[in-house]
Amino acid sequence: MNVDTMRAVDKWAGIPLTFLLTLLNRLIALVRPTRSRSVERILFIELSEMGSTILVDPALQKAKKELDAELFFLIFEKNKGSLGLTATIAPENIRTLRENNLFFLILDTMTFFFWCRKKGIDTVVDLELFSRFTALLSGLSGCCRRVGFYAFHNEGLYRGELLTHRIAYNPHIHIAKNFIAMINALLSEEKEVPYSKKRVEDSELILPQYRCPPDEPAHMRKLLAKYTGTVIAKQAHLVLINPNASELLPQRRWMRSRYEMLIEKILAHRQDVLVLITGAPGERDEAAEMCARIGSDRCLNCAGALKLAELPILYSMAALMVTNDSGPGHFSAITPLPTFVLFGPETPALYGSLGNSTPIFAGLTCSPCVSAANHRKTPCTDNKCLQAITVEQVFSAVRPVLDELPAAAEQQKK
Repeated sequence: MNVDTMRAVDKWAGIPLTFLLTLLNRLIALVRPTRSRSVERILFIELSEMGSTILVDPALQKAKKELDAELFFLIFEKNKGSLGLTATIAPENIRTLRENNLFFLILDTMTFFFWCRKKGIDTVVDLELFSRFTALLSGLSGCCRRVGFYAFHNEGLYRGELLTHRIAYNPHIHIAKNFIAMINALLSEEKEVPYSKKRVEDSELILPQYRCPPDEPAHMRKLLAKYTGTVIAKQAHLVLINPNASELLPQRRWMRSRYEMLIEKILAHRQDVLVLITGAPGERDEAAEMCARIGSDRCLNCAGALKLAELPILYSMAALMVTNDSGPGHFSAITPLPTFVLFGPETPALYGSLGNSTPIFAGLTCSPCVSAANHRKTPCTDNKCLQAITVEQVFSAVRPVLDELPAAAEQQKK
């Protein structure tokens, strides 16, 4: 199903179903009150955003440390690999839903309910921003504690009365802090309305760092050479360009023509640089067209070359990356890679990377135009917020990093 179809189903089916489930839960509670249990097994639900699996990791670490709980995760099958980047969740504790087919989605949803009870999960944390589907999953999970964002007196986005711990989503702090607030709600010794009445410090937003094995860079260069047909010299500085974004919000894409001009400026500035255009396998043809227009043997099409689990190796080797506001901007946060992220419909104040990242944001009065309140859907078809970001502006941001790179002769001495 495409994104708009999923939104429509979530609205027109989700609203009546969450209402009916609310009534059913209340009737069941009258006959058989829910028995409270200690927090031992926590299920986190985040289906559609791979970047959020990185942003939620500080909350996962806090739950593991302070609640001493076993952690589980529910996610769309296509996004499962993103959980392997931090490896906080054990592979056997990851449950997936196949979202590309309605029949399989329904089947996986039904078997999910049996899986929850088999695993003895007592707490569910719904990380999605006001999704009715995940509200239904939480409500039917059989858990005695159900944590999620609640609208309170905000208009719209009704999703039933299925939560035991209602979190006030704060649109003025980073989403990673909102996630930690959900764990603070579980740690609270008294009932709060709304949760959580506790400050989240910047020092809590720490990610585990990937340590690249010594032999992996050489293996990666061979893999890329085989894929591109070009030898990747050890002394070459790798600059990564990620010109795409997910279909969830195509307005996040900076224009390809500007990426091409940026690549040309980078190649002209340093003769010892190789530019690798990265992306998913489905973006390979577009990357090939970009390489053809640039016309340099130092600009290589690497879209589809690597599995998600291999990206940290490449990030550990690279000099810098320029990317749209998408998954790679968050994936690189587990490495020291200097990453420059172009923001438009969303803001770095709420969704900025937790790593060595520099946001580039025009800050137009219409931006950000997507939020939890509008189901992250914007009416905009002309993303002036990204058009306002110039090639010279981005090049000026990355140039200091390029200038600090050692010369090829110095690299060969190492």
